Amino acid sequence: MIARFLGFNIAQKMYLGFLPLVIFLVLFSTFALVKLNQLRNLNESILTVNIPIQETIRQMNNAVIDQESILRRFIILRDNGFLSIFNDNRIEFSDRIHRLRALAGKAQSLDLPFSELEKANGEYLKTLLTGMESPEERTADNNDYNRTVRLKQSTLLDILAEIDVANKADRDRKVGVSASISGLAFKFALTLCAIGIVLSTICAAGVTRNIVNAIKKLHHATEEIALGRFNQLPDIKNRDELGDLAKAFVRMGRQLKNFEETYLDANPLTRLPGGIAIENMLTKRIETEELFAFCLLDIDNFKSFNDRYGYTLGNEMIRATATIIKESTARHGADDDFIGHIGGDDFVVISRPDKYQTLCRTIIREFDEKIPTLYSEDDRKRGYIAGQNRQGEKVNFPLATISIAAVTNRYRIIDTHIKAGEIAAEIKEYSKSIIGSSMVADHRTDRDEDEKGQGKLLSFPKKMG
Repeated sequence: MIARFLGFNIAQKMYLGFLPLVIFLVLFSTFALVKLNQLRNLNESILTVNIPIQETIRQMNNAVIDQESILRRFIILRDNGFLSIFNDNRIEFSDRIHRLRALAGKAQSLDLPFSELEKANGEYLKTLLTGMESPEERTADNNDYNRTVRLKQSTLLDILAEIDVANKADRDRKVGVSASISGLAFKFALTLCAIGIVLSTICAAGVTRNIVNAIKKLHHATEEIALGRFNQLPDIKNRDELGDLAKAFVRMGRQLKNFEETYLDANPLTRLPGGIAIENMLTKRIETEELFAFCLLDIDNFKSFNDRYGYTLGNEMIRATATIIKESTARHGADDDFIGHIGGDDFVVISRPDKYQTLCRTIIREFDEKIPTLYSEDDRKRGYIAGQNRQGEKVNFPLATISIAAVTNRYRIIDTHIKAGEIAAEIKEYSKSIIGSSMVADHRTDRDEDEKGQGKLLSFPKKMG
């Protein structure tokens, strides 16, 4: 009986509970349906306009950075494959601008600077393409060229940020309007409920309680979402309009939470996902019982470089390392490989057991080739930085190298992301004890772990570089 009652729509419940009060029922139903329709329209607008715009802007931000990276690789390697990728990227970026126009057209309240965006994109591409001149005229390494590229890139990113801010403001406004509508509906419903308690039957009181509780939950959920607390989702079992609205709230809250976590968790220096995303990705691989290789990467002697050359060049080393990892993964990794930046000089790559060794070798080779160029010529020739430790003693700090610890579930059971992290941290300590860049993989089995307490030595592969 209760399940059948919950399946009634709002009008049927009103007629059942307030049959003697037809006039009140008509007024309430009309008001409630109009407001619920407004709420649904607002929430559907957030789901179909604001959230897709936010995702499109995120993709466009990544594309702006990728355009420069891809074209610079073409300038250096003169591989037409990179030029083809650059052209595809350019076309996709233009398509996303059209997509933004289409999405913004659905929301009349959004007035976005598309003309400035297209102009800035054209100037940015034009500036980048000047680097395609012949080697004698090439400007890719020219300071003026680099400054111009950075200026045009910054202008384009600023416009995208402006659009993102306007979109978020429109989203927050809609959420605020939803809260206001819910509050008004709640007050109106509460007033009629008071009249119904006096004039109607016990059945009418039950109907009223069902509707009011649902609206309260929606009202509370709307206010919580407006404050940025996306976990407070309404638990409504109705299969009527309120149930549909509750489902829309749940979808909206989860998607907003995911976008918010991704935005806050991303490393501002490399724009790579941070700790939360790393844990989620690793947990997903474990839960789906996929074979994976969890690689923990750490730059050795980074502090001495940072102390010697300053945080600006230190940040440049971090960004260069991130680029090396991304490029190596793109060439030798799998399509679903994941790259994360824990923070500082620590990175993570989640790949497949049949891919990670070639991938790690490539990262080491590229790191050892490119990173030393960040040092001065004198330090590079000496192979170390002459400095002092905290006790004032003269110390020679080696050039930066990279240590990689690899853990896979091919040989042993790894049932939590914490266990994978602990094993990787243990292996990394061994890797860092090796002079120069190295990669150490954990080939132990669960049986080896069981025998560890009986004096069995851990077995690590030799340095890979």
